[in-house]
Amino acid sequence: MKNKRNNSTSEGQHHRTVTLLQPVAWLYEGITALRTILYDQGVFSSFTPAQFTVSVGNLTVGGTGKTPMVEYLIRYFKDKQKIATLSRGYGRSTRGFVLADPDATARTIGDEPLQYFQKFGEEVKVTVCENRAEGSRQISTLFPHIGLLLLDDAYQHRGIRPHVNILLNDYNRPFYRDHPFPAGYLREGRSGASRADAVVVTKCPARLAAEAKEEIRQRISRYTRPGTPVFFASVRYEQPVGYSSGAKHPVEVVALAGIARAEPFLDYLRDNFKVLKEVIYPDHHDYGPSDLESLLKYVKKGTFVVTTEKDKVKLYPLATAAGVADQFLYLPIRMDFGTDQEPFAQWLDEAIQTPMLEAARGIK
Repeated sequence: MKNKRNNSTSEGQHHRTVTLLQPVAWLYEGITALRTILYDQGVFSSFTPAQFTVSVGNLTVGGTGKTPMVEYLIRYFKDKQKIATLSRGYGRSTRGFVLADPDATARTIGDEPLQYFQKFGEEVKVTVCENRAEGSRQISTLFPHIGLLLLDDAYQHRGIRPHVNILLNDYNRPFYRDHPFPAGYLREGRSGASRADAVVVTKCPARLAAEAKEEIRQRISRYTRPGTPVFFASVRYEQPVGYSSGAKHPVEVVALAGIARAEPFLDYLRDNFKVLKEVIYPDHHDYGPSDLESLLKYVKKGTFVVTTEKDKVKLYPLATAAGVADQFLYLPIRMDFGTDQEPFAQWLDEAIQTPMLEAARGIK
């Protein structure tokens, strides 16, 4: 009964907060809607890249699975086409266009781009630039053979006009139940979904009933263009991998993450290992030696620190310098489309692969 009262009180406080902030949210939504209209009518100019361009983004602030989605697209297309990724490079200390190389760090290009580079190496050109239009021009000049450009988190970056927009929607935080900032977590109004060429509902339960999928499709279709497909994907964690070695089979672990929504990561660890301690930092946390020092007091013989892949790119240099890299593991993560795998692959071929090849041949 106490939990029910606490939940009821929490929900009531949340409702009052939303109501209080709603006028400001309406103003914010109006400004973003006006901006969209000005871009759509050509008052503000948009640049169409020379490369066939696919944008992966969301309406919601925080993690919706953009990085695993970009990696899924890289794996799908890398044997068919030369690829470049272009990100803002959140949290980096550099400015302008930067091409990832073996000397790149999270400080020079950002943690997610560094993750792409460390995972795919020279198979993909990994770049960052806060001005996506300028970044795509630089890629075209440096690498004219690039046929596919993947924009990471550029859904609201209207200065560049992608050929295809993939909108991600977190199953646990659907945009159709949310409100624009500051009353909620939307970067723009729900109507922004009308720019999507496809919607991927991410972080779904592994076995989501067909009836539930259909209900979600109907809710999403209120805001998308007619015929816009909706696909469903879940998160698949793989066996922990050592920072300095291969797969490990730990029993007791310390969970460490600095990501937007750590719940799925923590739930997986709780279900599969004995979690001695959970250390959670804000998204894109800039780890330092003091973080490592405070963390290691929880680590005993036979215990491993398990992190996300995103955190690994920042922690690896620190753990290596301290001589404790062998006590750190990370969880590889993949997007799993389950029964939607074939329909999604068919859509990728029809919406991206075929027009991309036609563009390369000069067919209009």
